[in-house]
Amino acid sequence: MLKILAIVVVVLIVAILIYAATKPDLFRVQRSASINAPPEKIFPVVNDLHRHSAWSPWDKKDPAMKRTYSGAASGKGAVYEWDGNKEIGKGRMEITESMPPSTVVMAMHFIRPFEAHNTAELTLDPSGDSTHVTWSIYGPQPYLAKVMHIFFDMDSMIGKEFETGLANLKAIAEK
Repeated sequence: MLKILAIVVVVLIVAILIYAATKPDLFRVQRSASINAPPEKIFPVVNDLHRHSAWSPWDKKDPAMKRTYSGAASGKGAVYEWDGNKEIGKGRMEITESMPPSTVVMAMHFIRPFEAHNTAELTLDPSGDSTHVTWSIYGPQPYLAKVMHIFFDMDSMIGKEFETGLANLKAIAEK
């Protein structure tokens, strides 16, 4: 009986590993919101990393998080580093593209709890009296991440945080 159980466990593990290998090599998580403000009012908020904590959902999870700013004051070359609790981890982001009033692109380097190198992007598209804001993160999905994502849905986990962040940004921009 123990031998059969061991064979079933091995077959199950092999099946999971094979299934993980079929997952895409890249991932993308994206959420959007409509904000009743022009892009010119929203753009300065997302282009200035000093203002990031006002709308970022992660900053609220660890108010004691250590923050360091360097590089440009805002826009391309602005750098924000954080070191927080185990939920927040440690990392660095740098604005690599800043195209007023429509796009901010950031290189995201996560150090802890898992190392990852991704790209985050905020795009602002005017639509009448409002702005359609899209927040996305994308990058490579190594094999270990493919295995983990079988059990943890990154889209729903990060997506919920993006929705909260966009709601925070909406509240700030619509004042």
